[in-house]
Amino acid sequence: MENIKLCLSDGNLNVNCIDTEREALLDFKKGLTDPSDRLSSWEGNDCCKWNGIICNNQTGHVTILNLRNPYPLINGGVGDQAAYERSCLGGKISPSLSRLEYLTHLDMSFNDFRGAQIPDYLGFKKLRYLNLSFSSFAGDIPSQLGNLSSLLYLDLYADSYSNTGSWELHADDLHWLSGLSSLKYLNLGLVKLKGVGADWLQAVNMLPSLVEIHLHYCELEGLPYSLPSINFTSLSVLDLSDNSFNSKIPQWLFNLTALTKVYLVWNFFNGSIPTEFSRLKSLEVLDLSNNLDLGGQIPSIFGNLRKLKILDLSANGLTGEIHEFLGGFSENPSNSLVSLLKSIQLENCLVGPFFPMWLQVQNELTSVTLRKVGISDTIPEEWFSKLSPQITHMVLSNNQIKGNLPNQLKTPNLRFIDLSSNRFGGPLPLWSANATELYLQGNLFSGSIPENIGGLMPRLEKLYAFSNHLTGRIPSSLCDIGGLQVLSLRNNQISGELPNCWHQLMFWAIDVSNNTLTGQIPSSFGLLSSLSVLLLSNNNLDGEIPSSLQNCSGLTSIDLRGNKLSGSLPSWIGERLSSLFMLQLLSNSLRGPIPQQLCHPPKLHILDLSGNRFSGDIPNCIGNLTVLVSAVNGIDLSGNNLTGGIPDEVTNLVALRTLNLSRNQLSGNITKKIGDLQNLETLDLSHNHLSGSIPVSLASLNSLVHLNLSYNNLEGKIPAGLQKFNDPSVFMGNPSLCGVPLPNKCPGGDRIL
Repeated sequence: MENIKLCLSDGNLNVNCIDTEREALLDFKKGLTDPSDRLSSWEGNDCCKWNGIICNNQTGHVTILNLRNPYPLINGGVGDQAAYERSCLGGKISPSLSRLEYLTHLDMSFNDFRGAQIPDYLGFKKLRYLNLSFSSFAGDIPSQLGNLSSLLYLDLYADSYSNTGSWELHADDLHWLSGLSSLKYLNLGLVKLKGVGADWLQAVNMLPSLVEIHLHYCELEGLPYSLPSINFTSLSVLDLSDNSFNSKIPQWLFNLTALTKVYLVWNFFNGSIPTEFSRLKSLEVLDLSNNLDLGGQIPSIFGNLRKLKILDLSANGLTGEIHEFLGGFSENPSNSLVSLLKSIQLENCLVGPFFPMWLQVQNELTSVTLRKVGISDTIPEEWFSKLSPQITHMVLSNNQIKGNLPNQLKTPNLRFIDLSSNRFGGPLPLWSANATELYLQGNLFSGSIPENIGGLMPRLEKLYAFSNHLTGRIPSSLCDIGGLQVLSLRNNQISGELPNCWHQLMFWAIDVSNNTLTGQIPSSFGLLSSLSVLLLSNNNLDGEIPSSLQNCSGLTSIDLRGNKLSGSLPSWIGERLSSLFMLQLLSNSLRGPIPQQLCHPPKLHILDLSGNRFSGDIPNCIGNLTVLVSAVNGIDLSGNNLTGGIPDEVTNLVALRTLNLSRNQLSGNITKKIGDLQNLETLDLSHNHLSGSIPVSLASLNSLVHLNLSYNNLEGKIPAGLQKFNDPSVFMGNPSLCGVPLPNKCPGGDRIL
């Protein structure tokens, strides 16, 4: 008998796309902006070979259109903002798209349509997946979406990673949802739904197949306490976080026995936590945090939920003993929340004073947070030895934990370490080569920073070790940590010179104030192009302000006070540092004139040049510091050798709160316009050569709390409104002044000027 072969299709027939659909796609492309040329392959006759297009391999009809932005997100965010935005599609969605009648999958997510409305012609009868999230759509959600009767997945999450604007997507009712009878996944996060009232729940209750619903930050207010019947009993994930529900936790919730994850965080739920939560036997995650009116005793019912892995009850009004609460779990030892604990977060509740026994037995933790829980004990050494090698996050801050820490831990995955505000002593704990953030401030750590810290912690991004007892020098190996962003070592006893080896591109903050550092400010700081904050105050630094700092054009805060710096105040500070917010140079030996260019930075709020040897006039342009007109601020030029008069232009700074020009050689009259500074709280003009009478307008400053006009050449009667300053020292040293509170009476008696 001859062999008979049957030739069956393998599903890979080479079928070209339909002409009308190819033309529809080309028309659609014409309406889009595509700065990175993502659609460059959209040419030629066979649209089934174009990027983002998948056709049915038997009929040639386009079934999948996937134009999701391919830019990779890093830790849930955008790394290079400009590169991300170049990768975004935008423009308009052409009506020609509606000619793709066989489309089952449409994904336009993570693009930037800059406030465009969602088209009302997306009436694809076969569409099962629609994702328009993170794409800056705005306006009303078209009710025509309710015609997509085959839809299983709908994601309209109204957020964006673009910086091009703030767009609002909203809906006044959700009745159209009832037409999506097959829907399993619904995400309307950040869609403004304030106007829908309580009707939204009736619409959701018409979706019997719904498995996940996400209504995060939707401005929802209405939440019925009960429902006559429940249809969406298949629901597994419910996210109603960040809304405005001001009621008790609803009873209908406890009929949804398939629930595995419930997020009710950041609302205004009140009353006690219902015991009916114990009916949700499949529950794995429950977040009730940040409902400040949710009070009563901490319930022990959760011990019966054997699948519960994550429970967050923080930032509520709960009372009771944490030990009694945990006792509910100990009665059910197979409960995964305790016996297989992966993560724990306890903040602002009393766990101490001793390190809890139930925590000492944990050996599978990946994250632990015990912040401000009243522990004043030493941490048992055996607990550290039991820590899982998988732990990534450790926070023990704001307690009174004491004792020395182990020199080494086998925790290669530990990334985030916060031991701040305790009583730990001994050397710095440099445990994990992969740590990126290390918070050790406010302890009793001593000794020097290891010279090889750059090799021990090569991934370090943030090092906070201020307010300890550290000594020795700042090691040069810190310069080799390429990702280092923040170095904060203030309030220690660190000595020696600052290393002159800095070159990291990511560095944005250096704070080594209040130490005993010597030598000059390193010129290599000028290579830190991202530097924003430079705080070197209260050391013994000398030399001039290095000119290389003008390369750090993003500097916002400079504090060099309390050093031995000399030379002049460079004009480039005002010319090149356009983002400057604070400049503090007090108590140095700087000399020469105050440059006019210092008036240029448009964001300058705080200016303190006191206690130097500056000379010449106060620049008239000081009144051009426009931010000082409208923000909390202060100007301190005291303790210099400034001459000339007080410029009238200073009264342009109508929001000024502190003005200190004392201990100079200023002369002339106090400007009569001083009363324009209606927000002034502190005025010190003492120890100058000012003459003339005290302006009556000064008495109109109702906010003025601290005044010092002593040791000038002022004359005449003290205005009656200033007699609230009944301390004679405010006015003493002016022989020709008279009236209360001075002892010398004015000619003419108590006549009010």
